[in-house]
Amino acid sequence: MSLASPQPTRPRRLIVGITGASGAVYGVRLLERARALGVETHLVATSAGILNVHHELGLSRSELDALASQAHAPADVGACIASGSFTTDAMVIAPCSMKTLAAVAHGLGDNLLTRAADVTLKERRRLVLMVRETPFNLAHLRNMVAVTEMGGIVFPPLPAFYHRPQSIDELVNETVERVLATVQVHEARPQEWQGL
Repeated sequence: MSLASPQPTRPRRLIVGITGASGAVYGVRLLERARALGVETHLVATSAGILNVHHELGLSRSELDALASQAHAPADVGACIASGSFTTDAMVIAPCSMKTLAAVAHGLGDNLLTRAADVTLKERRRLVLMVRETPFNLAHLRNMVAVTEMGGIVFPPLPAFYHRPQSIDELVNETVERVLATVQVHEARPQEWQGL
């Protein structure tokens, strides 16, 4: 006879960071798709990220925040996602600027975004950085190696063409599905290569 009581189930939780690199559509589409799959999302968007969301997609801060289950200010280092005791399944920074990559690579948890990334790594949870910059310089590459050595996943949003996408939307959607599969959202449906 077991004395342990059954563990209550909790919703799947995904932290989504949006920084000032180009490619805000990836973070927005990730929030939309996660919601459609019933995943609870916690958004942290930097001020440059908000600026980029507005510039690239025409969305206001309130419109962006409404896409998440809960939105947190980068300065709110007392938020739930700043602690490893708040269980999450994964974190994706989409897009991830080189500044944020460097902060994560060097453990600089000086705001909620980088603190949450640090917590994700220390708790051995999945951290995916959709880095956006080309060409890479040596500092960028070394920071990517450092994050990889710590258990993070560097995932530049490089499009695949084998499924013959007909629009930018199809390219973005396929990349988001691959990211969701990488963070083990089992309902994600990236297109599989079936061979020639």
